[in-house]
Amino acid sequence: MRVLITGAAGFLGSHLVDRFLEHGHEVVGVDNLIT
Repeated sequence: MRVLITGAAGFLGSHLVDRFLEHGHEVVGVDNLIT
């Protein structure tokens, strides 16, 4: 499955990316890196 994660550089987003990748999914992460 392809997954789009917004806020991928944040705490929750980065953990979601890791979890989806561990389960073999294709992940695209998007973040604007502005705080």
